[in-house]
Amino acid sequence: MKSGQDLEAVGLTQQEAERRLAEFGPNELQKEKGVSPLKLFVEQFEDILMIILLIATLLSVYLGEITDAIVIFAIVLACATLGFIQEYRSERALEALKKMTAPTALVLRDGKETVIQAREVVPGDVIILRTGDRVPA
Repeated sequence: MKSGQDLEAVGLTQQEAERRLAEFGPNELQKEKGVSPLKLFVEQFEDILMIILLIATLLSVYLGEITDAIVIFAIVLACATLGFIQEYRSERALEALKKMTAPTALVLRDGKETVIQAREVVPGDVIILRTGDRVPA
């Protein structure tokens, strides 16, 4: 095993990098199947407060308070729409961040500067950054 100073001078060996890649997996965000907009909207109604408001709407209809029912239901729809918009935008922002990650990285391996795929960066790699480089993390 090399000391911390020696490791910084030469970086990881290719063999050690391959071992760590097998142990920790690739350096990439988890690829999740995107949620459809319809499902995202329906999920807004799973919140306990939304369920309570929907029950209040039904009770208002049952008691003949149609105006109250309409007002409560309008509030429910407005809240669901705002929640949907926020979550949809955050999903799109996350996708944009995934696209911004650097495709390659300059690392020290076996004492030499080596260009590798960013997904092959492993814990312990010495990453060389220059002005304007994207961080492969």
